Amino acid sequence: MALVKPLDPNHDIETKKLAEFFNETLGFCPNSVLTMQHRPAISKAFINLNKAVMANEGRVTSALKRMIAWVSSNATGCRYCQAHAIRAAERYGAEQEQLDNIWEYRTHPAFSEAERAALDFSLAASQIPNAVNVEIKERLYQHWNEGEIVEMLGVIALFGYLNRWNDSMGTSIEDGAVESAEQYLGKTGWEKGKHDGSRY
Repeated sequence: MALVKPLDPNHDIETKKLAEFFNETLGFCPNSVLTMQHRPAISKAFINLNKAVMANEGRVTSALKRMIAWVSSNATGCRYCQAHAIRAAERYGAEQEQLDNIWEYRTHPAFSEAERAALDFSLAASQIPNAVNVEIKERLYQHWNEGEIVEMLGVIALFGYLNRWNDSMGTSIEDGAVESAEQYLGKTGWEKGKHDGSRY
């Protein structure tokens, strides 16, 4: 059950305007943002950070950023963020084979060595204790420059916040996110868990 109820999208007009960003990424404003509106300074700061982190600067594509987010969310166990990340990866043009085989990114031929290095970085950085080491660094630098690594860690850190927020809140998951999660993640056991929205 949700810890705090999301507020109406019209509760804070500035947040509502900023949240139009999510209509592109997800097709709806997330309940997490509607919950943050209880303190509008938080909702507005979060959306602006999200936009900055997820901006497409070049080789770290919008689709790869969402797959990095998925690996991070999978590592922490947040079902809500897993569903959102895979939905956004789909909407930003991730290859069908990658979406269908995200669980097997380390071995599946749909993923390049550069993508594997990025996704392993996400996994290592999302673990407790943190598992980023010299091997991870060396693999990253074989494929990516410093600015691109900063972009990746921005995604990982953003989803560290979101994973804590949504799992602690038990944020009710939206229908669109459920559809994407069931399509791509259901075969390996994804379920709504505490995010089922049956009780507030």
